[in-house]
Amino acid sequence: MNSSLDLVHLAARAAERAGEYIRSATRGTGPPDRRKGARTGVQPGVRPADWIEKGPHDWVTDVDRTAERLIAEVLRDGTRDTKIVGEEFSPELASDGLVWDGLVWIVDPLDGTSNFLHGYPQYSVSIAAAMDGVLEAGVVLDITRECCYGAARGKGAWLGGTRLCVSAIHDPGRSLLGTGYPFKDLEGLDSYLAHFRELLRTTSGVRRAGSAALDLADVASGRFDGFWELRLAPWDIAAGVLLIREAGGVVTDMSGREVGLEHTSIVAGNPVIHAWLLRTLRDL
Repeated sequence: MNSSLDLVHLAARAAERAGEYIRSATRGTGPPDRRKGARTGVQPGVRPADWIEKGPHDWVTDVDRTAERLIAEVLRDGTRDTKIVGEEFSPELASDGLVWDGLVWIVDPLDGTSNFLHGYPQYSVSIAAAMDGVLEAGVVLDITRECCYGAARGKGAWLGGTRLCVSAIHDPGRSLLGTGYPFKDLEGLDSYLAHFRELLRTTSGVRRAGSAALDLADVASGRFDGFWELRLAPWDIAAGVLLIREAGGVVTDMSGREVGLEHTSIVAGNPVIHAWLLRTLRDL
C-alpha cells in the first residue's frame, strides 16, 4: 500500500471505527461537580466519562485513549512497520524530536475533547500520513455530523463525492474567519487579543468552535475564508493543512513559511484572504 489514495482510504476506515466508538460512548456532560445536574445522563444507561487533567484547561478521557488504540489497530493492520504518533501517547513530539523518515501516521483521536465532555457537538477525528516528512494523505471525520473529509497529495480534497474548493471571497470586509484561543498556557494571550480585536473590526466575523481540525476543514470547503491560531501541534493540523492545500488554499506559519510537521502557529485561507490576513497579523 503506497499510493496516497490508498492511505486516505485506510485513514478513513480508521477514523470511522473510532468515530463509531466515540458516538456510542459517553458524551460527557460536565466536570465531576456537575454530574448531579440536569445535563447528566444525556444518553440513558451510559456512565459519564472520567475527566483526567493533563494540564491547565487540558483534559483527556478513556474515550480518547480507546479511540486512539482502535485507530492504531486499523492503521497497523493496513501498513506494517510504520510509526504512529498521537496526542495522548507521543511525548517525544513535545520537543519536535521525532525523525520523520518512512511512513508516519499523525493522529488526534478526539480533537475537541472539552466540547465532547460538555456535549457540545463540535469534535472530530484527525488522521494524516506523512512519507519522509511530506504529507501524503489526510482525513478529518466530523463525528456528530458523520461526514468525512479526505485529501491526497496531488489528487485533490473532497467531502463524500464532492470536490472541495476554498472560497472565492476576496474582500476582507466580507470574510468570515475561524480561530482558536490559547488555552493550555496564556503566554500568548496579549498577542492573540490584539489579533482578535483588529480582525473583529475589519471582517464580517470571527468564530471559535473548539476543534482546529474541523476549522481547517471548513476553510477547505469554503465555509471559512481564513483561519489563524497560535501554538498548534502536528496532530492538530496535519490533516487539515493537506485538505486546504488540495482545495486550492494556502497555509503558512506567521512568518509566511510553509507549514511542516512541527509545533507552530498557522495562517490559512484562500490565496487572497491568506495574504491579507498574514500582512494584518504581522503588522500588529
